Order: sequence, then structure tokens, then C-alpha cells
Amino acid sequence: MLLHPQFDPVALQLGPLAVRWYGLMYLAGFLAFIALGRHRAAKQPWQAFSAPDIDDLLFYGVLGVILGGRLGQVIFYEPGYYLAHPLEILAVWKGGMSFHGGFLGVLVAMALFAQKGGRRFFAVTDFIAPLVPLGLAAGRIGNFINGELWGRVTDPSLPWAMVFPQIDMQPRHPSQLYQAGGEGLLLFVILWAYSSRQRPVGAVSGAFLVGYGMLRFLAEYFREPDAGIFGLSYTVSMGQWLSLPMVIFGMWLMTRRRN
Repeated sequence: MLLHPQFDPVALQLGPLAVRWYGLMYLAGFLAFIALGRHRAAKQPWQAFSAPDIDDLLFYGVLGVILGGRLGQVIFYEPGYYLAHPLEILAVWKGGMSFHGGFLGVLVAMALFAQKGGRRFFAVTDFIAPLVPLGLAAGRIGNFINGELWGRVTDPSLPWAMVFPQIDMQPRHPSQLYQAGGEGLLLFVILWAYSSRQRPVGAVSGAFLVGYGMLRFLAEYFREPDAGIFGLSYTVSMGQWLSLPMVIFGMWLMTRRRN
């Protein structure tokens, strides 16, 4: 049985400025987005994206991730807490970002980008889908460093069972690392391989939705459960409820008939 390392969430102190590991993980995800995006644009000319386009995509995407992710956390997961502590909504450096909220924020941002450039919406999302998972992995590592989003209680004989002293002294799944490996690294490999040749518009976006939705649904069985939809049930968690529409719509995108 392992003990969570209890990392200092502050990576670097520069006078009054505190640089936190959580923020650095987001920065790593954004840098990976630029590097992979430029590589993808150079190797796949049919995508018709340039280096300046990648920079613009990142700008729009960052706004969508931060605004949508934070609002998703507030609305989907902790409305009561943030209603009582409204100023905490602005404290994004402390963690607390909903993937599903960030996902909706990015969709809005990509719709604006597509409209501005006269592009098809799904052509844009097809291009960025394989660039996202490594950023998700970095975010989950940030959760692990912060000691948040811990897993369910498990058998102490599990070799990698971990105690998170900030919650209790029970052995738990390090579910943040499970998600970094599944929704991050594994999904990246799948999407990168699937998108290596030209696909019908919408297919790569659909593969992302199906892959993330299924991996997230599975990961929820190892995470400490949320209260479920509207706080009514722990049987199906909020994360699972929000992942189901992603899987259904993704399957439709991958299998729909195209002219």
C-alpha cells in the first residue's frame, strides 16, 4: 500500500507570484497541442491548416477550456458550495475543472473559429480531436499532484492502493492516474492512428466522443462517486450520465451515411 506523496501544489514561488503545478500541467497540455497540431498540419495537407491557424485554435480553445471547465464544475458538480462561496469560482488555480464543461466550452469556441474562417464545424473538430488527449492526461496528473479526485476505497492488498491523508487513511484507487493513462495516453494512441489517413468529415470527432465517453464511463467505477444526476443516486455517477450522450452522438457521427 502506498502513501500519496503530498506534493506542494506550488511548484515555484517568485515573490508574491506562486506558480502551481496544476497550472503547469495545463501549460504542458497547451504546448503539446501546438507541437502536435503543427506536425499534423504539415503531414496532412488535406486538412488545410497552417501554423497561424494552430495558434488561433489554441487561443479559442484555452478560453473554452477555462471558462467552460470552471462553469461546468460549478453547475454540474458543486453548485451548493459555490453558491455559498461565489468568490471561489474565480480561484481556478486551486483546481476544480469539469471535463464535460470544458468540452462544451471548446465546442462553442470551435464553432466561433469555424464561422470566422468559413470552415465546416466538424472539419475543425476532426483536426483538433487527436490533439486533446495528451492535455487531458496532463490535467489528470495535475489532479494527482493536488491530491484531489481520489478513487474509491479498495482492498489494501492491491499493490498500488494509495492512502490520501487529506481525506482519510483508507486505501484507495489512484484513479487520477488511471484516467491519465486511459482517457489520456490510450485515447491519444487510438485517435492518432485512426486519423493518420483521411476520414469522412465527422468520423474522427465521433471516434473521440466514443473513446472518451467509454473510457470515462469505465473510470468512474474507480473514482470516488459523485452524487449522481441531481444528487439522487450513486449507482450511475454524474460523470457517467454526462458521458452517455457523448457515446451515442459519437457513434452516430461515425456511422451516419454521407453523400
